[in-house]
Amino acid sequence: MKTIEVVAAIILKDGAIFATQRGYGDFKGWWEFPGGKVEAGEGPHEALIREIREELNAEISVGELLETVEWDYPNFHLTMHCFVCTMLSASMHLVEHDAAAWLTKDQLYSVKWLPADEGILAKIERLLT
Repeated sequence: MKTIEVVAAIILKDGAIFATQRGYGDFKGWWEFPGGKVEAGEGPHEALIREIREELNAEISVGELLETVEWDYPNFHLTMHCFVCTMLSASMHLVEHDAAAWLTKDQLYSVKWLPADEGILAKIERLLT
């Protein structure tokens, strides 16, 4: 099975977490943490900064690794490195997503998460306490 390595930004602000709704592909309409594939020759931090620039037209500061999620989708294995991040930009612009939201601890489970992203929600819930 093919393995895809990705990075995800766990962006925290004022007791909420930033989530985006996919605007394309098999999981269109599902929610995820922004990020994307690590390209050849890139480190995870570099990849995450590049992906957030591409997806949100924004700048972030990448902090500690929260967790690496391993998940088997039907056609591939996903390795997702999830980093706690801080938004440096005053605004964002959705390039690839249909919607975005700042979710509080009480709202965390109110959206339909991608399976791999759902796997880290318990840790994120503790961050929002």
